[in-house]
Amino acid sequence: MNVDLLKRLCETPGIPGREERVRALIQKEVEGLFDEVVTDPMGSLICRRHPRAGAGKKKTGRAASSGKPTKVMLLCHMDEIGFHVYQIDEKGFIWIDPAGGFDPRNLFSRRVLVCTDHGDFHGVMNPGGRPIHISSPEERAKVPEVKDFFVDIGMPAAKVQKNVQVGDFIVMDEPFREMGEKLVSKAMDNRVACWLGIEAVRALDKSKAAHTCEIVVAFTTQEEVGLRGAKTAAFGEKPDIGFGIDVTLACDTPGVPAHETVTNHGKGFALHIKDSSFISDKALVDHVEKVAKSRKIPYQRSILARGGQDGAAAQQAAAGARAVGITVGTRYIHTVTEMIDRKDLKAACDILAAMLADIR
Repeated sequence: MNVDLLKRLCETPGIPGREERVRALIQKEVEGLFDEVVTDPMGSLICRRHPRAGAGKKKTGRAASSGKPTKVMLLCHMDEIGFHVYQIDEKGFIWIDPAGGFDPRNLFSRRVLVCTDHGDFHGVMNPGGRPIHISSPEERAKVPEVKDFFVDIGMPAAKVQKNVQVGDFIVMDEPFREMGEKLVSKAMDNRVACWLGIEAVRALDKSKAAHTCEIVVAFTTQEEVGLRGAKTAAFGEKPDIGFGIDVTLACDTPGVPAHETVTNHGKGFALHIKDSSFISDKALVDHVEKVAKSRKIPYQRSILARGGQDGAAAQQAAAGARAVGITVGTRYIHTVTEMIDRKDLKAACDILAAMLADIR
């Protein structure tokens, strides 16, 4: 398993609308893997691979049968939740505007990275207010709102004003860790999908297996603020089949009732049935399930009560497409401790490679 690639993806900063560093990393990584790689007007990286006849056979741009090959689109969003610089006050403190959904309880005393045209600056994030030594019990019981948090980069106000401007972006500054059978990092949501979009096609390529479908892997922008990049990418490509690749909740942890777990670590990839944005195509769900069983790839079905993902954009683009979600259960989602299980990640990669080879 190429853990180093996942580490590099997770540690590369890129929030909604500022995914350019992640895009550059992916573009370099996929050299030679696809027949065409372009960046669309929204900043999504569109990677196209024509049908292959298989080992020892001549490559072809058409399916074995007559007519146009089935177009299969994998949608993998590049952005992570983060912040834009909203204002810099007279003392040099940086105030923030969120790009994505945050629980303020997870923002206390965080180290952050402020990314600017003049370089990246380490900082700390805290809410305004008195420290514990001089605060009242009422103040300590209050949970601040996101708007109450600010960033301190330890510089005089004049130097902050010189180096940082409104619109620069901020991400959490935490390293990727391997912990037993788990992998932990900020931005697993959704660099896991970026990893899968690369590694599933790489596995297919290494196997030299035939695939009669046309494969389009879209590394999309601005999912965390409304599936924006996926909507335009899917409209432009008009796929026949769309795979929404993402993480999902794994609430198999203390404090969550068993019926709300969504997924459990170690039980395989999550075959995503529905969420707030779309309902997976029943025949496609059955197809994925059949392939998983035949190849002994572990999986679990899942429904997410709230939330959405890029599969919805593929399903609803232009005249529509059949779509399904393939996800990886993640503990502590939308925090700096997002945790996945190696077995679940491998299962997701295996089923995607298998489906790409199987779809006619």
